[in-house]
Amino acid sequence: MRQRRPRINWFFVAIVVILIAIVSYVDRFILPTAQTPFMATSTATRDPESYVTDAESLFNNGKLLQSIDTYLEAIRIKPDDPSIYIDLARVQIFAGKYDEALVNAENSLLLNPNNSMAHAIRAWALTNKGDYVAADTSMTEALRLDPTNGNIQAYKAFLYGQMYENNAGPYVDPITVAIEASQAAVTLAPNSLEAHWARAYILHLTDNAEQAVQEYLLAIQINPNISEIHLELGVAYKGLGVIDLALQQYTLANTYNPSDTRPSLYSSRALASIGEYGKAAQYAESAVGNDPTDPYLRGNWGYMLYKSMDWPNAIIQLSLAINGGTDVNGQIVQPQPLIGGDARIAQYFYVYAILLANNNRCGDALPITQHLLTAVPNDPDAAYNANYVQQLCAQSLGTPSVHPSATPKVTPTP
Repeated sequence: MRQRRPRINWFFVAIVVILIAIVSYVDRFILPTAQTPFMATSTATRDPESYVTDAESLFNNGKLLQSIDTYLEAIRIKPDDPSIYIDLARVQIFAGKYDEALVNAENSLLLNPNNSMAHAIRAWALTNKGDYVAADTSMTEALRLDPTNGNIQAYKAFLYGQMYENNAGPYVDPITVAIEASQAAVTLAPNSLEAHWARAYILHLTDNAEQAVQEYLLAIQINPNISEIHLELGVAYKGLGVIDLALQQYTLANTYNPSDTRPSLYSSRALASIGEYGKAAQYAESAVGNDPTDPYLRGNWGYMLYKSMDWPNAIIQLSLAINGGTDVNGQIVQPQPLIGGDARIAQYFYVYAILLANNNRCGDALPITQHLLTAVPNDPDAAYNANYVQQLCAQSLGTPSVHPSATPKVTPTP
């Protein structure tokens, strides 16, 4: 006898196959990534203190921008810790980011309005922004909360020193206060970077360059990787006439902050002071390469080309500085305003006028001389050279060009 073969239920088979496929997918792709309840995750959230430690290390190695990013990550994880905002703001001031530093100092004060260092860092940021009245208010509060803090005294020295240097602020004789604050800073905080930096700044400001050098060197012993301190030490060495050491410090400053145009600018001027005009022009060109739209740097390059006797290119660069325009690379340069307070700007103008006059372009040169006499009437070099150009143009009709540096008085500015 034969038994009848049962019929296959293909619908049931299809359901089973689908279920098997689903189970296989879950087992292979879902379960390995799923978290077991009440079990720690395999990648725990990083401790914000580790970010702070890394940020401090980056700062000590002169990597200011990386330090800032790391502090920001610590704040993302722990946004209610006022001390992290203070540390971040401090590094931002070292990096020249004064607006951001001010914001973060104020963020710290929102979390703790009685934090003396938050008030002090806020004052330091405002000092660098030139808001001396508001800075003085914050500084007064910081010292009320902690009168024996050496770093706060250092920030006070910077504040009153800048008032004196810029002839601004609410006080008649701020330099006396600045000197006392800088002395207090190094007494109260002998191992503080800011204390020795502030003392060096005030000593240099009061024409004690040799003592200033010693304080800058002490600051560098504490942290050898801060561009701004190397830059200021280089300026101090140049003031003492030690050009080789000045150039070394400018090179170090450029190493720690390659985007800063000042090391190359100052190097060009240091080399020009010893007659190395060809090298000076190379450094001046390097500064322009970092910021090709800056008319002040263009003027410096043009002046160095003039001193190295490359007059055609000097005219090109000085024209871009004074008149504005577009350079060969398509960079747009705005005109440099002729203002007092920086004798080098007037120098760019009268050297350009001299070059124009000696190229039979008195129609372009004479308006510049009038502008010099009107805009900077108290600059004796500008007045001398403006009158020289006017006399040259009055006598030049039908006569050959004169050697550009035969008669004019071009006084280098420190």
